[in-house]
Amino acid sequence: MRRTTLGKSGLDVSRIAFGTWQLGGDWGSFDEDAAVQAIQHARELGVNFFDTAQAYGFGKSEALLGRALRDELKRDRDSLVIATKGGINPGSDRPRDARRDWLRKGVDESLRHLDLDHIDLYQVHWPDPDTPAEETAQALQELVDAGKIRHVGVSNYDTEQLAAFDRTRPVETLQPPYHLFRRAIEDDPLPYCREHDIGVLVYSPLGSGLLTGAFNPRTTFEPGDWRANSSAFQGANFQKNLEVVEQLKNLAAEKGATVSQLAIAWTLHQPGVHVAIVGARRARNIEDSVAAADLDLTGEDLVRIEKIASRGVQVEGASPEGVA
Repeated sequence: MRRTTLGKSGLDVSRIAFGTWQLGGDWGSFDEDAAVQAIQHARELGVNFFDTAQAYGFGKSEALLGRALRDELKRDRDSLVIATKGGINPGSDRPRDARRDWLRKGVDESLRHLDLDHIDLYQVHWPDPDTPAEETAQALQELVDAGKIRHVGVSNYDTEQLAAFDRTRPVETLQPPYHLFRRAIEDDPLPYCREHDIGVLVYSPLGSGLLTGAFNPRTTFEPGDWRANSSAFQGANFQKNLEVVEQLKNLAAEKGATVSQLAIAWTLHQPGVHVAIVGARRARNIEDSVAAADLDLTGEDLVRIEKIASRGVQVEGASPEGVA
């Protein structure tokens, strides 16, 4: 497994991070034991970077991750980089809440659910327009000073929001959505991240399943799955993007790869992107993703991917307020 230094954080991490959004209840039902095996298998394959969040089932995902990695966390804590996120409260009258008290409470709850004495990377899950950036940044620095967290990042921030945070306390990492059908970060804020050595770990490199090749126009999702209410997985947009995926499959086959591997490798070849976060609910699914870190794409490959993907439709995803 290839590794990288995550920007100014200095963290030495695998280029594939195991993400756990799918283990919090927003993606429908799943087998917990199989999920534990998937996490453990990712570790066996060389993944040392694991990302979760307070909002993924309000502790359910964090607890499952802690359970899966318990033995190694007790034996060799420094071999693993555990990241989580806080600062939102979905379903409440304030879904984005990056105030000092809520962040402090969130960190304490995350430590309890993960059964850890410190979190390697703590990220503000979504920008909170009603809380001054200075308050949020100061609160996280206080948590660093207290030894509860080691590094500070944010997620879903734009350049203006990053700069506002930076004025009080440097942002070390950014976690934005990024895949072939969602490329807004290339204009803002990826250039800012490159300029300021901010580590970038992108989520949804497979388009929440769009780029796996597993879907067809008749695919439906169970009621507990957020994709059941997303425009990206319905109607003409869904159909058009599935046609693009079929063309990408052919290119991937020429490389001896799957379309999933091609899509992940494409994100990792973009300047300024350090890590791709990929989730799995079964051990066999993570093997394909991990292998993508070792897939080399030529300049010609990248041009062909761009040409094919340009025929698709750009999509949005989920936020604390709902689904686009």
